[in-house]
Amino acid sequence: MTIDMRMTRQLPATPEEVFDAYTDAEKQKIWFSILDEQPGIVEIEVDLRVGGQQTAVWGPGPDTLFRETQTFLEIDRPHRLVTESTGSSPDGMSMTTRIEVTFEEKDGGTLMTVAQSGFPVPEVRDFFVGEVWVGAFDRLEAYVTRGKASADV
Repeated sequence: MTIDMRMTRQLPATPEEVFDAYTDAEKQKIWFSILDEQPGIVEIEVDLRVGGQQTAVWGPGPDTLFRETQTFLEIDRPHRLVTESTGSSPDGMSMTTRIEVTFEEKDGGTLMTVAQSGFPVPEVRDFFVGEVWVGAFDRLEAYVTRGKASADV
């Protein structure tokens, strides 16, 4: 039995803008810490092609770093992205999951849907639902909203 989750968020930008913010390394470096009061370490590299990888390393300091490597399995810009993600935490725990993200034009913005499967236990899935993806959506929304505000000035 696999343990899965699915979440959606309506974002105030086009599917192209949201897809690019989600997959571009330089944009990720901005939105990844956009809501943090004290920025930590954020290193991101992206090779956006099928078989390519995205590697992200982040944390409050060098002794408490998280690492995630995603391998791109399917890329249909700006509609769909499928990756296999292997992440590790500072305590040495690791986990591999499959992530499918869709970007659907809706109501003048983008309905972004994340489906992630392969969680080892419900508690880990619940942490991703309540913390990880909510935080990612909040940061992406802040980033694209800030971009819209800058464009309107």
